[in-house]
Amino acid sequence: MQKYSLKSGYLQVYTGNSKGKTTAALGLAFRAAGHGLKTYIGQFMKGQVYGELKTAELLSRYITIEQFGRDSFVHVQNPADPLDVQMAQRGLQRCIKMMNSGEYDIVVLDEICVAHYYNLISVEQMLAVARNRPQHVEIIFTGRYCPSKVIEAADLVTEMTEIKHYYHNGIEARKGIER
Repeated sequence: MQKYSLKSGYLQVYTGNSKGKTTAALGLAFRAAGHGLKTYIGQFMKGQVYGELKTAELLSRYITIEQFGRDSFVHVQNPADPLDVQMAQRGLQRCIKMMNSGEYDIVVLDEICVAHYYNLISVEQMLAVARNRPQHVEIIFTGRYCPSKVIEAADLVTEMTEIKHYYHNGIEARKGIER
């Protein structure tokens, strides 16, 4: 397959209170792989086994996923738990390294908006990633609670809005659908 190269990379944000933000970013990575583009996905606050990890192994030539979180849910605390801060900061540095490596066309910072909301990453750090990205690298930020300054800086913002969700009827996350 002949590799296509991006001439200009943009900052995309997938936010909102409904499901589909990570799925949209993964769909973009899947589409990009079809054109020979390589995507790095750093998942903040995630340490659990999700279906996308197994799928990425099948497409490992084009998609790399690393997780920077515990294998349990992170709860909002003020101040934030030092371990969660440390894991998020390590993940941010890794994403920046991959963004500047020349190896990846797309870098997804999955759940970075939630990491900011939980006081693990600052809005200034998020804006620095956007400002300092190489011209040809597309950056994707996902997660609820995207800061307004990041929305203003973004080139594309998609908000996932919940209209109806079966979680409200007691349906838990299902393998292959939500995880």
